Order: sequence, then C-alpha cells, then structure tokens
Amino acid sequence: MSALPPHGEGTAGDRAIQQALDTAWPADLNAVDERQLLTAGRALLRADATGAARDQWPAYFARQETLAPAFAAARFRIQAAIARQDGAVDRAVVHLVWAGTDRGGTHTDGRITDLHFTRTTPTYTEEEPAWIPQPGT
Repeated sequence: MSALPPHGEGTAGDRAIQQALDTAWPADLNAVDERQLLTAGRALLRADATGAARDQWPAYFARQETLAPAFAAARFRIQAAIARQDGAVDRAVVHLVWAGTDRGGTHTDGRITDLHFTRTTPTYTEEEPAWIPQPGT
C-alpha cells in the first residue's frame, strides 16, 4: 500500500488516498453498479454535510433529525471514494474520505464515512437508480 499523505496536504494528497483505498479494498462490483453507487454516495454525503439538495433524498432524511448543516459547500470536498459489496450482491457500502471546514472554522481532512445501500431493482439503467441508501448507517 502506498504511503498516505500527511494531514493538511490539501488536494495534492487526494490521489494517494484514492490509490490506497483501491489497493486495500479490491473492486468487486460491476462498472454500472460501482458508478451508480459512487455518484449516489458522493451526492448523499454532500447533502448530509452541507444541507445542499437534501430534498433529493426525502426517505433518507425523513427518518433523521434535521440538523443545520455543519459545513459550507465551498469548504467541503470528497478526497476519495470506493463502492464495494457489503456481504451480499444486493448490498453495498460506499466508503468516502472527505475534508471540510466546520462553522467554527476548524478544518479536518481524512474524515471517513460509510454509507450503506441496498439494491432496489435488478435492472441497470441510468434513469432509475438501482440502489437506495439505508438511513442510520
């Protein structure tokens, strides 16, 4: 595994983090599922952290207490992400490493979030997501 960059490296370290994730956790999903999960996982994390576009995930956020977003969209970035099976072919986890500056001005990188999804349909179309997030994970 390649060495991880030091905290505070900024965007220069993101590639090394992505490579470390890819090496440590080999791919086990087909390309369509992986692409759908990564797109959904990134959007869901951004919505959760920044409050932006939470309305695109009504079932996910309806079951959670709605809190004020802790991060401004301009001060939030996803450093790396992978999607992998989660114990069965109809379950997956999106593992995200991200950075953000909170409302108090504290910047932290290397934050880790795992979002779990289940398959809702066996079809692979770009129009209909095949995966839905599981609240509370």
